Amino acid sequence: MNNSNFLKLKDGTQLFYKDWGKGQPIVFSHGWPLSSDAFEDQMLFLANHGYRVIAHDRRGHGRSSQPWDGHNMDQYADDLAELTQHLDLHDAVHVGHSTGGGEVARYIGRHGTSRVAKASLIGAVPPIMLKTDFNPNGLPRDVFDGIREGVRKDRSQFFKDLPDAFYGANRPGSNVSQGLKDSFWLIGMQASIKALYDCVAAFSETDQREDLKKMTIPTLVIYGDDDQIVPPISSSEAALKLLPQGQGKVYKGGSHGICSTHKDQINQDLLDFIRS
Repeated sequence: MNNSNFLKLKDGTQLFYKDWGKGQPIVFSHGWPLSSDAFEDQMLFLANHGYRVIAHDRRGHGRSSQPWDGHNMDQYADDLAELTQHLDLHDAVHVGHSTGGGEVARYIGRHGTSRVAKASLIGAVPPIMLKTDFNPNGLPRDVFDGIREGVRKDRSQFFKDLPDAFYGANRPGSNVSQGLKDSFWLIGMQASIKALYDCVAAFSETDQREDLKKMTIPTLVIYGDDDQIVPPISSSEAALKLLPQGQGKVYKGGSHGICSTHKDQINQDLLDFIRS
């Protein structure tokens, strides 16, 4: 399989996906507000190292169609399950960044590990971002209300400003290019405003503690210790305490967007983990 395709899901939504190369399948789930393009560096590298790489644009994002409903973690997981069934994937390694990490965890939580060999969560949202009684280190609701307001009020300017924190371009000595920041804006503007608005609740409020406990396969958790978007204390660090076979890797000074800013390191760490 070496093509780009659309899968018509059960509810009629057209899901765009890439399917490149041959070998053991590596399946990528992207973060908000991006698309499968956010993983192009990893896909090129791993396909060149003998793997089949697959990535979809989440419903309402990128080139997938823009339904009014279904922008929640359960539906994202079920969409992923439909894709893996359609492609008849087995022994797959699932890699999820940010919201995509929540999608991977909920996919395994709802659909089990029969098709899954390993997983990697990169700067991922589980177990939960929102501050709650059981998650005192989480972020207050007004942070997420601010994101929703940014999307509603002036999405274009919001996506011009957000990459500074997303990629750590607001830190001294940053060498983040204007091109990378521009690509964030471009991809974010392709998505449906309804999908983007609804997804904020999905990535911030979904309790995924039980999903993580069901991830009984080797799981590599990678995160930057300077992630300004998804604070590690209530995400990656908390996830490692719940994962049955979790192993952590911290990128010193790493931002939320380490798949781009630290692409060579991410690529090698994923390759080593898949081969191990």
